[in-house]
Amino acid sequence: MTKPSSILFVCMGNICRSPTAHGVFQHKVTQQGLERTIAVDSAGTHNYHPNSPPDERSQLHAAKRGYDLSDLRARQITDADFDRHDLILVMDWDNLALVEDLCPPEHRHKVRRLTEFCLTMDSQVVPDPYYGGAAGFDHVLDLVEDACDGLFRHLTKATQRKAQP
Repeated sequence: MTKPSSILFVCMGNICRSPTAHGVFQHKVTQQGLERTIAVDSAGTHNYHPNSPPDERSQLHAAKRGYDLSDLRARQITDADFDRHDLILVMDWDNLALVEDLCPPEHRHKVRRLTEFCLTMDSQVVPDPYYGGAAGFDHVLDLVEDACDGLFRHLTKATQRKAQP
């Protein structure tokens, strides 16, 4: 990859879905040795849990699949995020509407739903597991892993196209 990419994952409170996506995608980036090429971050549309670690259930389910979320901390999306990141990937329709409302027009092309990158699963959104049971957190991981595989493929193909004469 030639130009460094910066990806921001966004959900409502930045304690379940977006830190899960952050951790899964960061793991994939690290496995490929691309930490200097791809930056990964996450944020929430709301400031409900400032500087809190991800929900314990998110951490537990992620750890069962080999992902460590323990060093992540919740924060709210800022104006600077729209300049800083190349892609801003939201988890659901409400997140999309809120982020688009905050986003300057010149950066709206960066805002997309994470599930647009799913390779095998068919879902418009990554549903919020917060008020549900364990199956919801596993479903989030299934969707996030599939979408992150597709995102990685998308970034790799985009870089290959830019590298061609």
